Amino acid sequence: MRFLLNVIWLLTGGIWLALSYVLFGLLACIFIVTIPIGVASFRMASYAFWPFGRTVVETPKSGAVSAVANVIWFIVAGLGIAVTHVTTAAAQAVTIIGIPLAIANIKMLPVTMFPFGKKIVDSRAVPPGSQPLLSI
Repeated sequence: MRFLLNVIWLLTGGIWLALSYVLFGLLACIFIVTIPIGVASFRMASYAFWPFGRTVVETPKSGAVSAVANVIWFIVAGLGIAVTHVTTAAAQAVTIIGIPLAIANIKMLPVTMFPFGKKIVDSRAVPPGSQPLLSI
């Protein structure tokens, strides 16, 4: 079922979401200081490309640097990509088949806007003691 949902996701907007993350990642990698933001964007691109069966969990040792990076990310890319998620979700929600995809798209908004301090893992490999933030 995950495979089928991922294929439908990919065809109904997932490819464009992933490409938007790749674009922001490439732009962020222009400057040495923003390379970590580019790496986070590429990580999110893989998640936006194939989200079903994966979970977002908190990184236990994220601190002030992650908070600052989240603020920078939100201003530079997070808000713009969040708008693409909402737009894609609205288009997906038009059909009955697309409603679960639209819900998954909306569930991705918190990690889309603030990706630092979070880790994307396989749903079956959630580390013991950690609470999944987002499970699609």
